[in-house]
Amino acid sequence: MKGSSVNLRDYGLLAALVVVVLLFQWGTDGRLLAPANVNNLIMQNAYVVILAIGMIMVIIAGHIDLSVGSGVAMLGGFVAVAIMQWHWPWLLAVFATLLLGAVLGSWQGYWVAFVGIPGFIVTLSGMLTFRGGALIVLKGGTIGGLPEGFISIGARWLPNWFGHWLDNRDGVTIVFGLLAVLALVGSQLQARSKLKARGLPREPMSIFATKNIITSAAIMYLAYIIAGYKGTPYILLILAVLTVAYTFVLSRTVFGRHIYAMGGNRFAAIMSGVKTRWVDFFIFVNIGVLMALAAVVSTARAASAVASAGDFFELDAIAACFIGGTSVSGGVGKISGAVTGAFLIGVINQGLSIMAVDPAWQKVIKGLVLIAAVAFDLINRRKSGN
Repeated sequence: MKGSSVNLRDYGLLAALVVVVLLFQWGTDGRLLAPANVNNLIMQNAYVVILAIGMIMVIIAGHIDLSVGSGVAMLGGFVAVAIMQWHWPWLLAVFATLLLGAVLGSWQGYWVAFVGIPGFIVTLSGMLTFRGGALIVLKGGTIGGLPEGFISIGARWLPNWFGHWLDNRDGVTIVFGLLAVLALVGSQLQARSKLKARGLPREPMSIFATKNIITSAAIMYLAYIIAGYKGTPYILLILAVLTVAYTFVLSRTVFGRHIYAMGGNRFAAIMSGVKTRWVDFFIFVNIGVLMALAAVVSTARAASAVASAGDFFELDAIAACFIGGTSVSGGVGKISGAVTGAFLIGVINQGLSIMAVDPAWQKVIKGLVLIAAVAFDLINRRKSGN
């Protein structure tokens, strides 16, 4: 049996992103989608995507984390000190930073899960503590001179293994674009086949085909643009792996189903045997690790560590989740939505910067976009009776 309607909510965000891109492309006289600007968009917003992937799991479960920005500053300082002052190999320093992020997440998860202190309070404490820790670690200064291998994580590109194709474009990026299209279409066909086998509703084939053709064309166009600069940034591969992995975790694992169950109805989840305390604990461990990864990426991107890093990072991540369709009351949200929301914020920032809009007005516009996204979510939920 085929479904007769399309869930507009699933496509509304992508449509909004396309509209915003087209508006800024027009407003910037075509500069927004210049290869160099698209490359900067990816690199500059990598930390938002990484933090939003962790934040969405926290919000779906009914919590919030205000500490990630300060945590990025402290952990960025730690990895720089480990490399430059303790003379650790940069790979060891990165591993140690991820481990320390897990420890910090465990500390906050313990108070939330096993003591019962609300996540808002625990992470507010963490925000203050980690910011102080950043000042202590860096002594209020800056550490630069980081090695090239480390900087590559956030500010370098894959080697051009396949030469140049299509108007002297990077061949590696074109190949990755083709692989992404094949993976997308394959996963969509597999999901549709499973729905058919189970007798569940499916969207009409015409809509299914149109959606995949448009998405595939957009992926290849994006790959074509990126290939016109210096190729595929290392960070883009990291973001792709994180997006696929966490989409699988949330949609295909018991742990992911438990997160949604807790956010939808915590009491019912407890009665169903979900070990809510441990799920809460590991949610915060997870965002601690991703906070550390964001610290590594942002420090590598800047090629230095500074105590003032990470300002408003937590707000960008939270905004990306809500703009991406995550419910303020928990229980609803998708990794793809959070990632799209993060890039929507990035496009707005990039477009307004190219147009030389005053930074104060940029913040006003971002605030209005956030309130509009949350209002849209609440109105939809009321209409659907949820």
